[in-house]
Amino acid sequence: MDETPAPAAAIEAVASDAAGAADAPAPPAETGAPDAPEPQLESNIQRQLDPQYVALQRLIGWIVTASVSASVLATVGVLWLTADLPRWASVLLIPAGLLMTLGIGWLLYVWPAVHYRHVSYTLDAEGIEIRSGVWWRQVMSVPRSRVQHIDVSQGPLERSFGLGRLVLYTAGTAHSRVELPGLSYAVAFSLRNYLLPRGDDDAV
Repeated sequence: MDETPAPAAAIEAVASDAAGAADAPAPPAETGAPDAPEPQLESNIQRQLDPQYVALQRLIGWIVTASVSASVLATVGVLWLTADLPRWASVLLIPAGLLMTLGIGWLLYVWPAVHYRHVSYTLDAEGIEIRSGVWWRQVMSVPRSRVQHIDVSQGPLERSFGLGRLVLYTAGTAHSRVELPGLSYAVAFSLRNYLLPRGDDDAV
């Protein structure tokens, strides 16, 4: 039986599809790194945390305040119904619980901005220096040579604000785990890459 040759148009279509499949770029690998380019980090410049860290801490403060308020309200209700309290104590229960809730809410709203102003970090050729503390100041230097492992972590709330935290694991027992929260996710990855121990070939 004689085979009928395929039409020229069909052959060209098959060849075009094969060429397109070969030229198509491969899908990017899932590395967990941010999609945006990593920011360039300059040495010997004191930097603060990402401003979104204040908004994140205030959101956490509202959640804590709501939880405390619910607990206080439940306690006041139980005491009101079951405890044999003097009349003046029963009258003061609700205002006292309200004042305590408002005080906690105010503190958790104001404190994040105060804490933010007193946390900074500086990079140099040796590693990173972290300054923190409102009343008691702390300056912690982490040499690159002592860094054994570096993590970049991100919880659900941090992810919603585009934030992450840098976790350094160092040799020794004192400060073997150093954590720097409140960084943008891209900056956290840039710091990780900057602080990774360098080989002897990179030393100058």
